[in-house]
Amino acid sequence: MKKKLSFLLILVMGLILLAACSSKDEKAGGKAGDGEVSGEITVWVHPFTGDADKEKKMWDEIVASYQDKFDVKVKIETIPWANRDQKVLTALAANNGPDVFYAIPDQMPQYANEGMLLELDPYLKDNDMDDFVDTALLSTKWKDKTYGLPILQEAYTLFYNKEVIKAIGGDPEKLPATWDEFSDWAKKAKDKGFYALSYQGGGSMNGTLYPFLWQAGGEVITQDDEVKINNEAGVEAFTFINDMYKKGWIPEDSITAMEHDALWNGGKMLAVQGSGISLTNLQKSGMDFVIAPPLKNKEQATYGTTGMFVVPSNSDNPDAAAEFIKVVTNAENQRKFNTVTQYIPTRESAKDIFDDQKYLSQLAEYTQYAQPGVIHPIGRAIMPGIQAEVQTMMAGEKSPKEAADAAAEAIKAELAKQ
Repeated sequence: MKKKLSFLLILVMGLILLAACSSKDEKAGGKAGDGEVSGEITVWVHPFTGDADKEKKMWDEIVASYQDKFDVKVKIETIPWANRDQKVLTALAANNGPDVFYAIPDQMPQYANEGMLLELDPYLKDNDMDDFVDTALLSTKWKDKTYGLPILQEAYTLFYNKEVIKAIGGDPEKLPATWDEFSDWAKKAKDKGFYALSYQGGGSMNGTLYPFLWQAGGEVITQDDEVKINNEAGVEAFTFINDMYKKGWIPEDSITAMEHDALWNGGKMLAVQGSGISLTNLQKSGMDFVIAPPLKNKEQATYGTTGMFVVPSNSDNPDAAAEFIKVVTNAENQRKFNTVTQYIPTRESAKDIFDDQKYLSQLAEYTQYAQPGVIHPIGRAIMPGIQAEVQTMMAGEKSPKEAADAAAEAIKAELAKQ
């Protein structure tokens, strides 16, 4: 999969340069940034809910608000989530791709680094950027340039079973806020025959190592290619995970587990990490639960993806495309979009859609702590190597320091391929 994607990126770069040269005189909206907004654009979106009719109505309203300002024909095309990387790359290579498409944080830096995305900064001078949640904007920047505007965000945090809290003598009104406080509850849970936390060691680093790494004040790799995963903060995060496993605070299969649903649903676990999707499932289950703020060690941090819209560099109508992104991510349209999709708006002023919803309003407060992952072209590629070292550590074959150092070497090996 990685080799195919890398090949496509190289192929696309050459073809995009050719396409850009051949289409300069054919742009329907004039030259980028000249203020002329006309013609037509194609926008690729995904099925964000299971209700196609509701989403069509939403997009019709959003497009109408754009056309109130600009005389541009907009074609909304819904493409499936499956194989979206290949579909986007192939379309761009053939110069028949969209003018706007949806991207996530581990896609954006790959595309931007290869020159495949339009820099948006020249278009944003009149856009209210201060209203965006700071952590949402992190995912839109590569090398200090903006390549997207965010429309949705998530925040993962700990959901606690109130029955287990009661069983260990805890207070659901005073949930753990720090590593030390969580460790105290974890010991009590273990003593009472409960697991403290679900740890899905076979899953994404975004849901396992990274939140603890950020909470320790650490970082995986900078945008200047400085590998930091094995500094003091990194080793502290590796150590915390290793301690949880050795002490039996997390299940025996945590090294490779993909889920612990049976343990959680069966009331055998104190807490799980979750987001808005977890909230929906919990409310259906009838479990009595409570949500805590993200944990803090040196920093208070968690994971939460950000969804954004971007413009390919070979768009035939960059001005109209950039203006569409500004309109679709304004406060009014974020209210429309996120009311339908039930994601958290990335504009502070649009979060009022959840004011009357106890749990979603709580999660919306936590996006200020939500890191979008590793913003780097190799962000996705380095995960298996890091995961393997964490698993080796948990299996008792390496110390936390040895595992962190080996993870750093794995990252450097991926950098050398660039």
